[in-house]
Amino acid sequence: MTRHLVAIRSISKTFGEFQALRQVSLDVSAGEVLCLIGASGSGKTTLLRCINQLTPVDSGGIWLDGELLGVREEGGRMHRLTERQIARQRLKTGMVFQRFNLFPHKTALENITEGPVQVQGRDRQEARSEAMELLRRVGLTAKADAYPSQLSGGQQQRVAIARALAMKPMLMLFDEPTSALDPELVGEVLSVMKELAQSGMTMMVVTHELGFAREVADRVVYMDHGAIVESGFSRDVLGAPREARTRAFLSAVI
Repeated sequence: MTRHLVAIRSISKTFGEFQALRQVSLDVSAGEVLCLIGASGSGKTTLLRCINQLTPVDSGGIWLDGELLGVREEGGRMHRLTERQIARQRLKTGMVFQRFNLFPHKTALENITEGPVQVQGRDRQEARSEAMELLRRVGLTAKADAYPSQLSGGQQQRVAIARALAMKPMLMLFDEPTSALDPELVGEVLSVMKELAQSGMTMMVVTHELGFAREVADRVVYMDHGAIVESGFSRDVLGAPREARTRAFLSAVI
């Protein structure tokens, strides 16, 4: 973990009168697992959406693997990239949402192969073979031909993780991936994420699962009102936070 895969510099984002992000700067190293914690509305999801370019930033910049996202400089001015160029950059990230967003009319296997075949133009048989390996990795080989309506929420989310991995991203973004699940299904998704972290995948995870953050995260970032309040090793931020706002948040949720 020597180089910064993600470099975020002074980004801000406003929706009408609401300032979602305030001068946020953050680095994430290759192979690092970073957990973002904080109350709803603190800016965590907006930050992930800016990295994945689902939400454009108002100011500041985000670099992924050394490439500035969303804009290019020409003649001393910044110009927004075309949708095609943004789509190309977006392929470097995989995003897993609260809701599973699977295609309801496609099987688990078809959901996973759709992107590699249709977007990346990869060989269908090769994509199918890799998809089966991903289903094995998330413990769902037997569900390859099942449709989303035939899967539990936890199984659907594991398919969603496999679908994101099928695109071979260098960065995985997780936006509260267990918040829509029944409590008994949370563990099966977290175990897949733990295995992914152990494999060396760079991950940014918005989560309320503090046990997961304590066990898996290299660093934890606490956000409040669109700003980073505290950042550090998970054992420090979660075990002995320096900031009063961090302590207040943790005492309310633990």
